[in-house]
Amino acid sequence: MAPNHFQLSPFNFQLIKVAIVDDHTAVAQGIERLINESGVAGVVGVAYSAAGCMQLLGQSEPDVLLLDVNLSDGNGLALVPQIKALYPNLKVLILTSHTEVSIIKQALDSGIEGYIMKSAAAEEVIEGIQTVASGERFLCKETHRILQHRDCQTVLLSRREEELLRLIVAGQSGSEIADTMRLGYETVKSYRKRLMLKFNASNAAELVRMALAQGLAISGFNTPPER
Repeated sequence: MAPNHFQLSPFNFQLIKVAIVDDHTAVAQGIERLINESGVAGVVGVAYSAAGCMQLLGQSEPDVLLLDVNLSDGNGLALVPQIKALYPNLKVLILTSHTEVSIIKQALDSGIEGYIMKSAAAEEVIEGIQTVASGERFLCKETHRILQHRDCQTVLLSRREEELLRLIVAGQSGSEIADTMRLGYETVKSYRKRLMLKFNASNAAELVRMALAQGLAISGFNTPPER
């Protein structure tokens, strides 16, 4: 588990200053190496949580923030309005594995400057940093492809997410769902948070309503292999 804090890094100030916020230590370290080896940008610090993000920004003064959506203590997108209010010149570049149109649109509506998938090539990550630092918006190729085909997009659910949604629709409580699915309560909470993010729902009732409206809650799920 990643530490719930942040760390500052030594930096060459002739480069684009980048801060990284990702709750997976190995992922954050890999991105940091990639950026530091690029010759065009350098990492001024890394944070592993929403709280650590705000502490890091207060001390590191980056030009670009690479921000994940799923954090251990919150939703990265929910931080964006606060970040923009405090640091209006900071460019926010979302770096995530989320491919859902609803999340991409939610991110763009929040005022970010760019959206990159974690599956993107290293060159795209560096290009994204350079592009947003210059004041332009950047979307990676995969994000462009998804948005171009948004009319035929459906919400993609894993098998566990599908099962959880069915149980939520059936009215089961969190502890009942944990027993039914033979999962820990915290694991169920994590899956539920991910479902709400995918549907852009603020509570369980809204989640059920949106799922039913899309015909997804009882049958007809588009389920990719479990990951």
